[in-house]
Amino acid sequence: MENLKKLAGIKAAEFVQSGMIVGLGTGSTAYYFVEEIGRRVKEEGLRITAVTTSSVTSKQAEELGIPLKSIDDVDQVDVTVDGADEVDSAFNGIKGGGGALLMEKVVAVPTKHYIWVVDESKMVEKLGAFKLPVEVVQYGAEQLFRRFERAGYNPAFRQKDGQRYVTDMQNFIIDLDLGVIENPVKFAQELDHVVGVVEHGLFNQMVDKVIVAGKSGLQVLEANK
Repeated sequence: MENLKKLAGIKAAEFVQSGMIVGLGTGSTAYYFVEEIGRRVKEEGLRITAVTTSSVTSKQAEELGIPLKSIDDVDQVDVTVDGADEVDSAFNGIKGGGGALLMEKVVAVPTKHYIWVVDESKMVEKLGAFKLPVEVVQYGAEQLFRRFERAGYNPAFRQKDGQRYVTDMQNFIIDLDLGVIENPVKFAQELDHVVGVVEHGLFNQMVDKVIVAGKSGLQVLEANK
C-alpha cells in the first residue's frame, strides 16, 4: 500500500505547474506529494510558491528547498493536494486524523483546485466509522465535552504521550465516535454553531478530484460540484 500511496502522490503532482501557488497537505499520502514537488523543484526547475497545512509539512518542505509563504501573504491558492481519512459517495470527507484540520481547512477554502489523495480503504458509502475530530479552545473544553456526551456523540479528548494533544494552533481535539453520520452537511452546520468549537473535520463538497490508490492501480474520481 505504501507504494500505491507514493504513486498517488506522484500522480497528484502532475497537476502542479510553474507559477502556481500550491497548498501542501499533511499525512502519509500527502507526504509523497510533497516529496515529488521537492524533487521537481530540484531536478526540473519547477517554480512554485507553497503554503502548508501543518508544522510537520513546513519542516518537510523547508528540508526539500520548496519556497514557502504564509497563507496570509497570498490571495488564493491554485491547487492544494491533501489526504483524507474517509470519503463518502457524495465526496464529503472527514479529515483531521493527523490533528491539522484547522490549518487544512484554512488553506482549502481559498483553493481553486482541491485534490485528495487516498488509499481505497478510505472510500466509504457513509462517513462516521472514522472518529470525527472537533478542534476546541482550551477554555471551557470540559463543558463542550459534557455537551457532546449528553448528545450521545461518545467524545474522547485526543491524547499524546499521556497528555491531551495540543494542535499547532494551541487547541484541544475532541474525537466523536459517531459510528455513522447520516447527514454530514446538517451535522457540520450544527457544529459550526457551537461556541468554543474552532473547527471540525467535516470537509463537505469541497474537493474537485480524489486520486484513489488501490490494488488495481490508480483511479482519478471527479466530483460533480
